[in-house]
Amino acid sequence: MNSELYIRENIEIDMNETMSNTLTCENPSELSDNEKINIIEYHFAQIMRALGLDLYDDSLCGTPKRVAKMFVNEMFCGLNPSNKPEISLFENKYGYTKMLVEKDITLYSNCEHHFVPIIGKVHVAYIPEKQVLGLSKINRLVQYYAKRPQVQERLTIQIAEALKEILQHDNVAVVIEADHLCVASRGIKDTNSKTITSCFSGQFENEIVKKEFLFQINNIK
Repeated sequence: MNSELYIRENIEIDMNETMSNTLTCENPSELSDNEKINIIEYHFAQIMRALGLDLYDDSLCGTPKRVAKMFVNEMFCGLNPSNKPEISLFENKYGYTKMLVEKDITLYSNCEHHFVPIIGKVHVAYIPEKQVLGLSKINRLVQYYAKRPQVQERLTIQIAEALKEILQHDNVAVVIEADHLCVASRGIKDTNSKTITSCFSGQFENEIVKKEFLFQINNIK
């Protein structure tokens, strides 16, 4: 038997067996990460076939598995509630009650309409009361909500609401400025525009406080 044909047939058998075993579970929330990877690998291979790509090319043969792992373990890991970061709170022993700003947090997300990247920056601020947040936890919280198919408006609100729940007060502000590749790389193909969204609550609804925050993040005044 031709060795290439033998390899192709065995790949098909393995993929079909994997799918028949995996799809016995109808509720996606009950699937393990490995099961999700197997399903995505199978269906992404079908997409590649439909596009006319050669799945047996040495450069492409591993692509379905790579994409599946990337989707589950990286790009969309925020869909798994078990990946939500544990947030450390510390007693505000120093009595710091002024604005704390964490700016220019790197944003990589994906538009849920076309599954293409949203790239930008997130600026977060809060006014401490009895407790303060571990600084890295703010970044981790942003990444958790970003790592899922998103719209920028929802992402802004999710970050703000999560911070308010953790801090147990409303003195929180979030601003996101981002480029959407669904705008830049397709459709209108506008590479110059940016999308800016914001959420101000508690003391940040005061115009003086809001203005200070916007001044602190420099590029929105």
